[in-house]
Amino acid sequence: MKNKYLKDPRTLYHTQGYKEAEQDTPALEAEMTYKPDHGEKSYVGHGKLEGRNALITGGDSGIGRAAAIAFAREGANVAIQYFPAEEADAKEVKELIEAEGRKALIIPADLREEGTGANLVEKTIEAFEYLDILVLNSAQQIVSESLEELSMKQVRDTMNVNIISMFETVKAAEKYLEAGATIVTTSSMQAFEPSGQLLDYATSNGAVLTFTKGLADYFTSKGIRANTVVPGPIWTPLQLDDGNHDIENFGQETPLGRSGQPAELGALYVYLASNDSSYVSGQVFGITGGTRTI
Repeated sequence: MKNKYLKDPRTLYHTQGYKEAEQDTPALEAEMTYKPDHGEKSYVGHGKLEGRNALITGGDSGIGRAAAIAFAREGANVAIQYFPAEEADAKEVKELIEAEGRKALIIPADLREEGTGANLVEKTIEAFEYLDILVLNSAQQIVSESLEELSMKQVRDTMNVNIISMFETVKAAEKYLEAGATIVTTSSMQAFEPSGQLLDYATSNGAVLTFTKGLADYFTSKGIRANTVVPGPIWTPLQLDDGNHDIENFGQETPLGRSGQPAELGALYVYLASNDSSYVSGQVFGITGGTRTI
């Protein structure tokens, strides 16, 4: 007899590719035809983050939104950074956080600009008084067909958003982080399997891995943990940001044969932010549809 409670991971979510129009940077979730699942209807909290205060960069959509929803349902107050043009998405997340009876702070900020990371930290402290969860998740990903097409401005912008802003945010947050605080970064499978069309993005994500392992070593003596999540092909607005050119086959090459949904990552971010992972630091967690990260 088949167990009716089992769910086949190959068919649990959307199994086909997508037919979506490319969007200019930044792509908006509100304009997507096929809406990602962030756990709005499925995630159930159990008080794992009661009394905690989180700052999530890129928290308006995709993986960051899934983490924000999960954190709020686990009892945390949540501040999210978003690029100014993404305000419609950010307001939706604010409503979802406040619906759980938690404080929400949405901060428009361009991570390409120096000083932005430090400003995010100070605004979060002003609103919540304490800060003990950092989720460094914001990213820029733009396809370039050739090195000639890849401008150095784009390279610098990508590095500023994807890795330099992480340095700045952690440096500013250090004086507020107490023993028991946690840092979670988001990298990418591009760090392991770099694409020639995403050289700047792939390079920055390799740096995120090294940065996070170094943070774990630095903060161990202070009782603060740091870990990184490596998503595979997850269906988010980032995939439409100035052109992923193979959307119709997106995620089909993974062993599980489909793309992932942000909802499939929310619980991992909760685990890494909570005391459930008290003996875990400096580790890499792949959510890749079966593709190996080592």
